[in-house]
Amino acid sequence: MTSPLLFSTIEVTRQAFYRTALSYAIVNLKPIVPGHVLVIPTRPVPRLTDLTTPELTSLITSVQSVGRVIERAYGGDALTVACQDGKAAGQSIPHVHFHLMPRKYQGDYFSQRRDDIYPALEQSEISLPRDFHNLKTVNSVVHHHALKVDADEDRLPRTLEEMEKEATWLRGFFTEARERHDSDAM
Repeated sequence: MTSPLLFSTIEVTRQAFYRTALSYAIVNLKPIVPGHVLVIPTRPVPRLTDLTTPELTSLITSVQSVGRVIERAYGGDALTVACQDGKAAGQSIPHVHFHLMPRKYQGDYFSQRRDDIYPALEQSEISLPRDFHNLKTVNSVVHHHALKVDADEDRLPRTLEEMEKEATWLRGFFTEARERHDSDAM
């Protein structure tokens, strides 16, 4: 059995879809665009400079691997990759993390004003601690709503079940890749 994953002090194991010894990826509680995920080092540290070289290497390699998959899975043409490194930069959870957001030339909520994703990300970070804190309360009530993934702050945090379903689906992309790699090695 693998150990639980913590995003700072928040247990996020059920949201995880990718994992290495030193890093992991989770689906987002309140995605800004479809496929908005986080890539996080396993050890909870607040700043990039706190990571060891092997941790940083694993983290960036994971950003690359996860980015490749979510871009394909969500039909993206590109990725926005963002890291708010420290509280003054807008980081709300004191644990290094990269936001990966698949982007499209057309049909993306931000396709007309591409840089508007950054203020939306900043706003999302502001509410993140509260949203995680309220997650247990939200999930204790039978609660179904349509997935709303855009910069609208009226959207509700997703349930653990909704996030687990997406994580299971994304995990399949990595299982397929591993199986292809294993068969090619034979």
